[in-house]
Amino acid sequence: MNRQLKRRGFTAIELLVVIAIISILVALLLPAVQQARETARRAQCKNNLMQIGLALHSYHHTHQTLPPGTINSTGPIDNVGNGYHFSWTTQILPYMDEHLAYRKLDFEKSIYDPANNEVIARTSQTFMCPSSSSGNHSYAGCYNDTEQPIDMENNGVLYLNSRVRFRDVTDGRHATIMVGEVRSIESWAYGTKSTLRNMSQMNSNLDSAMYQRTSERDYYGIPEVDLDEMIESGEIDPNKHVGGFLSWHTDGSHFCFVDGAVKFISERTDQQVLLNLGNRHDGNLLEQF
Repeated sequence: MNRQLKRRGFTAIELLVVIAIISILVALLLPAVQQARETARRAQCKNNLMQIGLALHSYHHTHQTLPPGTINSTGPIDNVGNGYHFSWTTQILPYMDEHLAYRKLDFEKSIYDPANNEVIARTSQTFMCPSSSSGNHSYAGCYNDTEQPIDMENNGVLYLNSRVRFRDVTDGRHATIMVGEVRSIESWAYGTKSTLRNMSQMNSNLDSAMYQRTSERDYYGIPEVDLDEMIESGEIDPNKHVGGFLSWHTDGSHFCFVDGAVKFISERTDQQVLLNLGNRHDGNLLEQF
């Protein structure tokens, strides 16, 4: 006598229960996975700045001075493509194992000359924060504490035709910012606000109500409520305005100091402290910040 085996499958209710359990597990695990990824990206961003800091130190060791923030015969620097404008980033290429890129640059011509297009079209991974979604470079030198045009008399360490030596940083190398994070929309090689910023603004929150998400306002680093009014009144010249540092991370930004140390500074840091960190010789000797 043949006995038929009864095969029991999942009922619809059981299947829904299993799906619900899996959904809950995914919801619990996903934030942890995302946090782990962001932690890894932050670590890589910090390492990038350490490599940039090391390259700047190597340049100083060779030339007895830090590289000029930007090079041009006259100042202040306009944010338009009609100057010489080779950035400090181009000067440190040989110290970042980018010898070929450095040799291909034609320093007899402007950085905007078509002869240099091939090199500047490619951005070194060291210049890119892994948290960035823009595909552009992510770091800029500190040329001044407050919002001023990029010129020959700025008080940072990388500015127009600058030749700052370590001994010129009288406020202490450990308390003077050299390079920080930005969200740039132009080339890594342009010696304009693309690779030079000041300490007048720092906000890393992409969803902050104070900042537009458009590339223009992110680039200026100015609260949206103020930008249009300041341009219209003539208080800001769009061709010379620079702006501050902006990070892709939440809560703050990484900065490389003149001593080569990389620190994460909270966006809630007192503004006066930030201004002091951007000035190489204002006499305010900061021990902790």
